Amino acid sequence: MDSIVVQNLTKKFGPFTAVDAINFRVKKGEIFGFLGANGAGKSTAIRMMCGLLEPTSGTAVVAGHDVSQKPEMVKQSIGYMSQRFSLYEDITVSENIRFFGGVYGLRGQKLIQRTDWVLDMARLRGQEKQITGTLPGGIKQRLALGCAFIHEPTIVFLDEPTGGVDPISRRQFWELIQQLADEGTTILVTTHFLDEAEYCHTIALINAGQIVAYGSPRHLKQNYLPYNIVGLEVDRPLAALALLQALPYVVEISLFGLSLHCGVTQVAETIPKIRQVLTSNGFRVSNLEPILPSLEDVFIYLIEKK
Repeated sequence: MDSIVVQNLTKKFGPFTAVDAINFRVKKGEIFGFLGANGAGKSTAIRMMCGLLEPTSGTAVVAGHDVSQKPEMVKQSIGYMSQRFSLYEDITVSENIRFFGGVYGLRGQKLIQRTDWVLDMARLRGQEKQITGTLPGGIKQRLALGCAFIHEPTIVFLDEPTGGVDPISRRQFWELIQQLADEGTTILVTTHFLDEAEYCHTIALINAGQIVAYGSPRHLKQNYLPYNIVGLEVDRPLAALALLQALPYVVEISLFGLSLHCGVTQVAETIPKIRQVLTSNGFRVSNLEPILPSLEDVFIYLIEKK
């Protein structure tokens, strides 16, 4: 069953097309990732799907409601967490939870139950009276996530939810997202972090308002590059990069930490040539073998091609 169906969704601001006829479906309980650089059109698309921005053309059906015809019904069916911290920083943790619960129509015992759930989920027991603005960034984001889920929506939109959050808090945040998806909630998340995209069941890579790749992380790695990737560990990687990128049989080469990813069309023939060039120029090669492309390899190729 599809929780979200988008067909030719388009948004123009005057002569500028921010989102250009995108198409995709999101299944119930799926973590769907919009991956793209800042300005690619991710936030504009998510705001249309949430009923916050009217499409120029095309359709988006969210939780069974057309966003153009029934935006208020869409808003009642979803949770939304914006890329900027959206809670009130000058009131306490429990006051924020109660306020957002009330906005979503929770009252009495139900509000008490869901408040307890948010406190437990966000690991904020004992901090109910703390002023929200004094919390560390990662804890604030967990609180904002809890408030987006407080009314038990079937679909939640998370727009750049981990911007400005430290790596450990980001990992904990994604563990929470996976847990909630396992419980049946559909989650659409926008990100420009390639490592975060690995957590998604399906990814739509968006660039200049268009979807340029679509599928699971593994599908993207296996089907969108017209060449193979060879992983290379070598001393002086920057100098090795400068040497290898001039070779006619190296299609693409990028630095990944202290290693290199070399794009080649003929793996078996090319690996001995690369090794010979490096060793004859005084480099020490510790590893040289075919590897599965990373999302970054795919992202770089598609963006540069576009």
